[in-house]
Amino acid sequence: MIKDNYTVIGVMSGTSLDGIDLALISFKKTTNWSFKIEKAQTIAYPKTWLNKLKNLINLSSSELNQIDAEYTAFLAAVINNFIKTNNISNIDAVCSHGHTALHRPELGYTFQIGNLSQLSDLIQHTVVCDFRIQDVELGGQGAPLVPIGDQLLFPEFNWCLNLGGFANISSEENNCRIAFDICPVNIVLNKYVGVLGFDFDDKGILARKGNYHDQLFNSLNHLAFYNQKAPKSLGLEWVKTNIFPLIDSFNLPIKDVLHTFVKHIAFQIAKVINQKQNTLVLATGGGVFNDFLIEEITKLTYNQIIIPSKNIIEFKEALIFGFLGVLRLRGENNCLKSVTGASKDHSSGKIYGFKI
Repeated sequence: MIKDNYTVIGVMSGTSLDGIDLALISFKKTTNWSFKIEKAQTIAYPKTWLNKLKNLINLSSSELNQIDAEYTAFLAAVINNFIKTNNISNIDAVCSHGHTALHRPELGYTFQIGNLSQLSDLIQHTVVCDFRIQDVELGGQGAPLVPIGDQLLFPEFNWCLNLGGFANISSEENNCRIAFDICPVNIVLNKYVGVLGFDFDDKGILARKGNYHDQLFNSLNHLAFYNQKAPKSLGLEWVKTNIFPLIDSFNLPIKDVLHTFVKHIAFQIAKVINQKQNTLVLATGGGVFNDFLIEEITKLTYNQIIIPSKNIIEFKEALIFGFLGVLRLRGENNCLKSVTGASKDHSSGKIYGFKI
């Protein structure tokens, strides 16, 4: 039933493996959409699951199917605990991204684990999930999917920049939404800081202490992806093939790798946002807490970097996947061909209705 008010739980697990983000959100439709994040929480992955998720691209089809079932059960337990802890009762749906295991849209496939129909039975609520696969079937990249949320929930910003496992961005051009992945961020930084025994580089302190390596910086910036036109997207497979071997070939101290890669990220982001002058850039995602990275981006642009409330920084993707689910329940487009390269705009996502 189409209505004007929805309450959903948005669930997101990103490539940076920071954990599972859950947000209870209320949405209201008048002339425009408005929202309120009522409750939000990030559940860190246990080490056993961290190790499994890091190794997904090396698994066989049968192994992936097995871990898909296991992850669906694990995700259900996390969601049920969130619901119980926060005394949540009346919701329209749980809208879940799952976790990306494989993303090769150029070969015609993408696969997110945790999107099995059993999820609805295990949590005893309607589930909207598996948002990417239909877009790939329609010839799109299956990513990024957040821009429809940027367009409808944050229309006052000229650029919406997310600094997560990857940096991705969206903007309005000639009354058309464009969006694409810019470069890797935490998926690379977290790997190398892990060698030093840390989960992440708090405030970029370690990267700040490193030395700049000009040859690595230039080699990274000459990767072919950066000259491709949008729509374009990145995945872990690309990073493992192109980024890690390149960095490792220089055999640098870890702090020098971190320092140089932060400058690389800032350079690539500035190159994009400087296509517009004196504009507002909404910056969200875990990378916003890397002070060194934000300073490096700020040095390279005259545009104003706006950092919102902590809830929006940390839970914007969970918020928007909740919104994608609402649009899907309404039968409205939540994937834009101008963003993904699909053959048409469409309403994507599977709906599993819980049966009493």
